[in-house]
Amino acid sequence: MDEKAMERTLSRMAHEMVERNKDIEHLVIIGMQTRGVKLAQRIVQKVLEIEKRPIPFGILDITLYRDDYRAKLKQPQVQVTDIPFAIDHTNIILVDDVLYTGRTVRAALDELMDFGRPQSIQLAVLIDRGHRELPIKADYVGSEVTTSQNEEISVKVKEIDGEDRVDLVELETTK
Repeated sequence: MDEKAMERTLSRMAHEMVERNKDIEHLVIIGMQTRGVKLAQRIVQKVLEIEKRPIPFGILDITLYRDDYRAKLKQPQVQVTDIPFAIDHTNIILVDDVLYTGRTVRAALDELMDFGRPQSIQLAVLIDRGHRELPIKADYVGSEVTTSQNEEISVKVKEIDGEDRVDLVELETTK
């Protein structure tokens, strides 16, 4: 996916969100650290262009909610969680870059429940690469990419990486 394809995809997803959430009065968008935040900010801007009204935006860091952070991350990189509004009775759209096993989303759901009780939580991902370990399904998918276990999806965004693109990368195998 190149820059133009990413822009078209995010525009389509924003339109789908507005169509499914006719009453955007209680709609909020929360981006998951790191690249999900940048994608969510772009979606918030596109919804503003469509609806001519702002949507509350928040940032979620799930590092300490991961089920593997103690095993894999000797010194976890904890980032900012910033949800400057009450989430009770809201319709949340949670945004991430890649949906893989579902474990990151599970951690995000656990953390969101510590903030309150939303009316609903919907999931938006730029790429769904399959290989789920948990029964998690995205409501909005930019693109589905079939991958093998020795492949990875690399999402790059201008704000962090200097360019917008998505690549399928083959991992080196160690023997």
